[in-house]
Amino acid sequence: MKTCCIITNGFEEIEAIGTIALMKRNGLEVDLYSLNGEEVLHGKHSIPACELKPLSAFCFDDYGCLLIAGGPEWVELDKSEPFKKIIREFHDAGKYIAAICAAPTILGRMGLLKGRNYTCFTSMNADFGGTYVDQYVVTDGKLITGRSAAATVDFGIAVCEALQGTEKAEELKKAIYY
Repeated sequence: MKTCCIITNGFEEIEAIGTIALMKRNGLEVDLYSLNGEEVLHGKHSIPACELKPLSAFCFDDYGCLLIAGGPEWVELDKSEPFKKIIREFHDAGKYIAAICAAPTILGRMGLLKGRNYTCFTSMNADFGGTYVDQYVVTDGKLITGRSAAATVDFGIAVCEALQGTEKAEELKKAIYY
């Protein structure tokens, strides 16, 4: 199952690249898209991401999972109607959505956390109509949420487990001496 991750300047490097690295280590395909078509973006700590696909090349049918990293970029992502349309399409189609740190806030503001168990960066939690769970990772059906940058490894493993099963997740844990 292919995953797409859509970023813009200010993405949290460890949450995006760390999660993608764990997924690729486990044999999953992940494509990285630029929200506004830039060829190179810089993360929160000025680490560049390059060889990004433009969002105009995005094809919904190619992907079974949407990965959303946190960081200051969440504000720009939250303002982007094309991005929120993609989120809504994934949600409505019953595809996986994996969001970490500030990113679940976007889902909450869209009403997609109602009746769901989730986590997010603690200070960004609001009354989203669901149940906030104070732990690193929460999986509720095809929604996987992570609390913070510190949760990246647990989050990446949870995404791999959701997409590939427990056995493959255990193999990943062994491979990284988790």
